[in-house]
Amino acid sequence: HAEPITFGLVMTRFYDEFRRAKSRLKAAAGEIRVGKLSGAVGDYLHLDPRIETYVMKRLGLKPAAISSQIVSRDRYGYFFQVLALIATSIEHLALQVRHLQRTEVLEAEEYFSPGQKGSSAMPHKRNPVLSENLCGLARLVRGYALAALENIPLWHERDISHSSAERVLGPDATVFLDFMLNRMASIIEKLVIYPEHMAKNLELTRGLVFSAGVMLALMKKGLSRAEAYALVQNAAMRTWKAKNKKFIDVLKADPEIKKHLTTGELTRLFDLKALKAKIDYIYSRVFAS
Repeated sequence: HAEPITFGLVMTRFYDEFRRAKSRLKAAAGEIRVGKLSGAVGDYLHLDPRIETYVMKRLGLKPAAISSQIVSRDRYGYFFQVLALIATSIEHLALQVRHLQRTEVLEAEEYFSPGQKGSSAMPHKRNPVLSENLCGLARLVRGYALAALENIPLWHERDISHSSAERVLGPDATVFLDFMLNRMASIIEKLVIYPEHMAKNLELTRGLVFSAGVMLALMKKGLSRAEAYALVQNAAMRTWKAKNKKFIDVLKADPEIKKHLTTGELTRLFDLKALKAKIDYIYSRVFAS
């Protein structure tokens, strides 16, 4: 395990990620909110540009500054890349739920309704089926994004190789993402949290997760980083092997450690409250806007 953090901090990271996703989606939607009525090759040979201006206004679109037979497909390439990025953010969060729901972790899990089946063969199973579903759908949306990129290079003023692909990827990618967003919102709204398991998991390493703080404290006492690292690592490895000893007790009994840190100083280094000291500062930066 690495150094512990709060569940709130984990979820705040995802909040910030999806806030960026929302901004990107707005920008991408604006990128494709254009149209053209400029003739077969984009030169207005048989049309008055004022017709295009009038029609685009009625449709709520902006006239493309320049076009060929079609609006340039780099616009759509960007749009579907953003959809793929959002789908991947959904997968990122879904994967977190799946890991938290593992039997040996079980700090959170999807809501499991009465009568629901986790496995047709094993009645005891409570699989995170919704999150697993989202991870699979994200792969499809990313695949559609690749097709959208391949639709950009067309012959001269246009060939129709992009058309067949767009008829599939356009509706599919957007409908999939809409479904994924709604499903993920439902998962989070109903997510079951187990604080008691979080507290239990904090004890699994018997305090080894505080090793960095001990190393830094030794450095403040005048030891080089290499010296401090070696002392702490040696104590940590002995703790791993001991199986029934806490890291702080091994440190307190170490003659080299005792030369530099008192029992009181060591105790303070293992205080969980210290880990939360700057979290409110992080929250203020994230939620200030």
